Amino acid sequence: MRSTKNAMETTSMSSKMFNSLSMKQSKKGALKSATKFRICASAGTINRVEDLLNLDVTPYTDKIIAEYIWIGGAGTDVRSKSRTLSKPVEHPSELPKWNYDGSSTGQAPGEDSEVILYPQAIFKDPFRGGNNILVICDTYTPQGEPIPTNKRAKAAQIFSDPKVSAQVPWFGIEQEYTLLQQDVKWPLGWPVGGYPGPQGPYYCGAGADKSFGRDISDAHYKACLYAGINISGTNGEVMPGQWEFQVGPSVGIEAGDHIWCARYLLERITEQAGVVLTLDPKPIDGDWNGAGCHTNYSTLAMREEGGFEVIKKAILNLSLRHTEHISAYGEGNERRLTGKHETASINQFSWGVANRGCSIRVGRDTEREGKGYLEDRRPASNMDPYIVTGLLAETTILWEPTLEAEALAAQKLALNV
Repeated sequence: MRSTKNAMETTSMSSKMFNSLSMKQSKKGALKSATKFRICASAGTINRVEDLLNLDVTPYTDKIIAEYIWIGGAGTDVRSKSRTLSKPVEHPSELPKWNYDGSSTGQAPGEDSEVILYPQAIFKDPFRGGNNILVICDTYTPQGEPIPTNKRAKAAQIFSDPKVSAQVPWFGIEQEYTLLQQDVKWPLGWPVGGYPGPQGPYYCGAGADKSFGRDISDAHYKACLYAGINISGTNGEVMPGQWEFQVGPSVGIEAGDHIWCARYLLERITEQAGVVLTLDPKPIDGDWNGAGCHTNYSTLAMREEGGFEVIKKAILNLSLRHTEHISAYGEGNERRLTGKHETASINQFSWGVANRGCSIRVGRDTEREGKGYLEDRRPASNMDPYIVTGLLAETTILWEPTLEAEALAAQKLALNV
């Protein structure tokens, strides 16, 4: 077997795409690979390993590699393992179920450890290229019951409700994350044990003293596009070493599938770069922005003429279930939702037009046009998108408050619904 030029071109996210991350020039002028093989080996040995990683096996076999991905017992950890399939597939229904040891992921006892993986969504594999795929799965007992950490099953039930599906709910999710230096768990670009200059120049900034981790963000952007994830943008964030990518608009359950796959790609890319990814909502205490996962949301009725009235009714419902939403919007969110750093207080629901210090923000365009969407700014960066998107649909479409509670909430929020 040999690695041809065409084979190299088909594997768009091979290890060579991350070469610039090491930022060190070799004697020949080529950048050293960011993939660190911690072994005593010659450059020739490493090059041969890279050749195999970049190898396109399509001309030699019809078989493909499927990477089954699921959410682990912590609720924020992504796990995966690979299997060979006899031929390419196009739909999850063509894929076999699989199992894993749930006792090793905190999802099952040792004496009954088998957890079953149900394939739910397929994406192209940007690391292996060719016809190889990534498979988003959810998790069940051998008897076919969703295990407690399977939040997708409940969300799928909500989105399959005829009332919800008729409203074609759209979601645009803004995933913020922080990059940490591997050995010291301190933000990328920060002096070890020290602090950079105050916030101000870093948001969407450019320059070696303002932007830390751009290559990771750009590599992730391209990986998502290659995979078929509906990524819509990316930017550097307010705190140095912090970034954001946006996914959407996505319809229904697709929003959660795409965010989880995008998170998996980011974990793999930071793994290759030797950088640690954290979704902690407040990674650094003090006068530094936290990390959120703002969720933009609209229904068909909100997007049509007169939609602003529907948006205000949705805000009213959200205010009445504020406690339920906050409890499901991410662990450690109380450290972020302080009323400072572009957040609302975790204890008080609020809304406003163009106000980033509110729980719910409505854009100027929506106010002017009388239709559009709302932005829920409460979710933390470590939120589960299945939970958040499902709750938003449930609260604004399926749940109905009492008339008395509705009237009191409308008066409190100055909503003329």
